[in-house]
Amino acid sequence: MTLESTSKTPEKRTRAIQFILLFGLVSALGDITYETGRGVSGAYLAFLGASATSVGLVSGLGEFLGYGLRLVSGYLASRTRAYWFATFLGYGLLISIPFLAYTNRWEIAAIFLILERIGKAIRSPAKDTMLSHASYQVGRGWGFGIHEALDQVGAFLGPLIFAVVFAQRQSYRDGFSILWIPALLTLLVLLLARLRVPKPEELEVTASQTSKTARIQNSTLPQIFWFYSAFTFLSVAGFANFQIISYHWATQSVVPAAQIALFYAIAMGVDALAALIIGKTYDKIGLTSLAIVPVISLPLPFLAFSTSYVLSIFAAVVWGVIMAVHETIMRAAIADLVPGGKRAFAYGIFNTLYGAAWFVSGVLMGYLYDQSRLGLFVAIISLEILALLTFPFILKYRSRKP
Repeated sequence: MTLESTSKTPEKRTRAIQFILLFGLVSALGDITYETGRGVSGAYLAFLGASATSVGLVSGLGEFLGYGLRLVSGYLASRTRAYWFATFLGYGLLISIPFLAYTNRWEIAAIFLILERIGKAIRSPAKDTMLSHASYQVGRGWGFGIHEALDQVGAFLGPLIFAVVFAQRQSYRDGFSILWIPALLTLLVLLLARLRVPKPEELEVTASQTSKTARIQNSTLPQIFWFYSAFTFLSVAGFANFQIISYHWATQSVVPAAQIALFYAIAMGVDALAALIIGKTYDKIGLTSLAIVPVISLPLPFLAFSTSYVLSIFAAVVWGVIMAVHETIMRAAIADLVPGGKRAFAYGIFNTLYGAAWFVSGVLMGYLYDQSRLGLFVAIISLEILALLTFPFILKYRSRKP
């Protein structure tokens, strides 16, 4: 019997599935809250008087802090192993989104939106590390795919609920106020997950890992990790965030204000379905599946920044597929590239670069949207082509072990 087979048992697999499902429910409830905020924030900030440059800056800064601070939280998680504390603290900041109901200034709304992103920065490395341990029992891509599918059910329902409330009441305040319910339920289910599987790291303990712990802690991250991070940075920097897309739809009257949240719900529904397919694909063909990111990102700006209602629907679908890749196999790949002892730190570094890319994307696209639509298209295409040019280096080093 091999070391791997002794670490994969029916009992561990059952606990792993329970953990993934519970965390999927946590993420679903959390997404009802914060994905609603992300989906309508561009239109809401415009409603409060913000410019496209301001929306781009706020969304870019929020994403940068939401990912950049993971370098710190990931390092602390690796050092302290206080995964649950970081996760509870991060999810606690979800209440920033319901607080949007109580402001009439875009500057204050921006602070709440950024606080929610900081909360995600605090919890994500710890959460992803715990999920990586559990997904070891069922397959990295499939485990993260199941979690992402459940996660996006919430991301679909939240904007849909908001759209219904907004359509009936024509009030952003009423739409944000109802989000208190899922925000508090998130913490309740998270507590249940903590009680059921208090030490998810035990789901991925092998004799070989134990004997290599000291060497892993002192080793550097594998070279492929840095090529992978460069690929991620370039492909995400050329990816238009939904805030600037929804700003375009609202200010150019492409999509009615009451339907923007519905369009975001469509994107999240596509994300949920695509996550399962993409997760399974990753388990079969590995890192090669990541090439889909820059390829399908190329047509997005021509769909998203058109003046066609129909093309905007297609833009929402494509945007959802791209996000499914971001949230499943981009995260799952880290677990396969980096050993467990340095994984939370690696997630922190990876997400810092990911957040920097979101910041570049938000600021660059917000500025270019105001200044030159042609320049916006050229910038996106150039970044995605550069991402494709880095991909062969990932394939070159993929057979090397960390």
